[in-house]
Amino acid sequence: MVCLWYNVIQVVKKQFERNAGEKNMKKILDLITGEVTQAFVDCGYDAKYGKVTLSNRPDLCEYQCNGAMAAAKEYKKAPFMIADEVAEKLSGNAMFSMVESVKPGFLNLKLDEAYLADYVAKMQADEGRYGCEKTKEPKTIMIDYGGPNVAKPLHVGHLRSAIIGESIKRIGRFMGHTVIGDVHLGDWGLQMGLIITELRERKPDLVYFDENYTGEYPEEAPFTISELEEIYPTASGKSKEDAAYKEAAMQATYELQHGRRGYQALLSHILNVSVTDLKKNYENLNVSFELWKGESDAQPYIPDMVEQMKKDGFAYMSDGALVVDVAKEEDTKEIPPCIILKSDGASLYTTTDLATLIMREQDYHPDEVIYVVDKRQELHFVQVFRCAKKTGIVPEDTKLEFLGFGTMNGKDGKPFKTREGGVMRLEMLMKNINEKMYEKITENHTVDPNEAEKTAKIVALSAIKYGDLSNQASKDYIFDIDRFTSFEGNTGPYILYTIVRIKSILAKYAEAGKSAKDAVIQPAHSDSEKALMLELSKFNAVMENAYEEKAPHKLCAYIYDLSNAFNHFYHETKIMAEEDAAVQAGYIRLLELTKSALEICIDLLGFEAPEKM
Repeated sequence: MVCLWYNVIQVVKKQFERNAGEKNMKKILDLITGEVTQAFVDCGYDAKYGKVTLSNRPDLCEYQCNGAMAAAKEYKKAPFMIADEVAEKLSGNAMFSMVESVKPGFLNLKLDEAYLADYVAKMQADEGRYGCEKTKEPKTIMIDYGGPNVAKPLHVGHLRSAIIGESIKRIGRFMGHTVIGDVHLGDWGLQMGLIITELRERKPDLVYFDENYTGEYPEEAPFTISELEEIYPTASGKSKEDAAYKEAAMQATYELQHGRRGYQALLSHILNVSVTDLKKNYENLNVSFELWKGESDAQPYIPDMVEQMKKDGFAYMSDGALVVDVAKEEDTKEIPPCIILKSDGASLYTTTDLATLIMREQDYHPDEVIYVVDKRQELHFVQVFRCAKKTGIVPEDTKLEFLGFGTMNGKDGKPFKTREGGVMRLEMLMKNINEKMYEKITENHTVDPNEAEKTAKIVALSAIKYGDLSNQASKDYIFDIDRFTSFEGNTGPYILYTIVRIKSILAKYAEAGKSAKDAVIQPAHSDSEKALMLELSKFNAVMENAYEEKAPHKLCAYIYDLSNAFNHFYHETKIMAEEDAAVQAGYIRLLELTKSALEICIDLLGFEAPEKM
């Protein structure tokens, strides 16, 4: 028996030595496909027929190849005959415990337990990466994913861009890219003029409104964040009812944008007060930005940009406005011209976005710029991207990507609102979910209130983020607090509970004075243990796919499957009661890898796990 086991190990070892010159691990599906492809070639068939996929019948096999079905026509052979030949060629291959030809011509495959254990052990040895290769061509990527209006507090409408953008940024960095997040503040436009106008009505004696004032302006803002939050909606309401008030606000906006000193100083105060509050709220979401640039930062670039567009013959006057044509012959629907300046010479969001691209190109020379924005703004970005490429604002090979997200809706299917029908502040949403988690954590347990409060915040954040990210970004979804905060099902708390369960087992093992430091993951002793290893082996493929498709929901799906696989293994296996020390140590090593994979994934999704729950 020992001799037989040794021989198996040696064969497996040789299989891996084929890739000994490579620094990083290949994806397991690529390794399997490589073996099956070689078998097709050895049997005289084209390599293209050797593609292997995950089985759609996991009750029958783990992987499958349907290449014989496609090859039958080309080689004028019954598909089962081709499948039989390939199966025969693969017989005795140490990679597989089963290679089965099934009529009419399918190849069903199962991995050898020793091979799989060796692969997973190699993942574990690659600490921090776990078999996931960093990109060979690192890029500089900028992600625009904030867009808050500095005139008002964050509300639930800002949630998706922040959560999705942060995750994509983290995934990009994990894959080896330099990724820069820009909040892109809404700090230039009529909202600023409205605040100034309302402030002037309330406090006309402030030095900011004295055009003859030449001294230094006060360092302290003439308003608090609470006052600022009240000033803007008041001013906005007045402007809709009072034409003269709106005209005054528009004039104030014009003067601000043309350099009036007092108004510029007020803008600085607005930004300082607002940004301080924004940073606090984003920090509570575990979201951070490398750049806190705003529309105002792009303004100095606009005059030269406009003149260059005119000079190069791209911009022309149409109905009093300055525009650039961006339509293409192949368009199936009308793409209107990109408006650069309105008839009164004022700039628009389009103008600001183009100028921002100039600024980003000059400062960072990005290979790629990603905009995480409401999908209803798609046409705007089609115009901006085409204009930027046509006028040479960005090089032709710079990738500009619009990642449009769907709406966060309430249980009624309409955009999420407060009970009173208003837009809920993000701070209030976080507070409500924190309180709900605190109730759940303290319901059946006697715990320290401070510890419970801390844990509740961690778990609540997982509920919010996982609840959002588990949905494909472009899709609308129902924000269901009751479901998202559940400890069962496809939720953030369930994922965290799984991690905490693993931590508990590892702690008990260590408390017993044991160490698995020198142990290795053994070939699976049960179907549930093998199923857990198979899920772990997908780690590098999932990571690559999540990055390539800018799809955090792929990570969510993975850790849900991985958590389920672990919990199934846990319920079937008496880990702490295992009498064979080597087997037990192997279990512990497997748990350590599972915990590491889960923790890496939740960090990329933007949350963490507590020590206890």
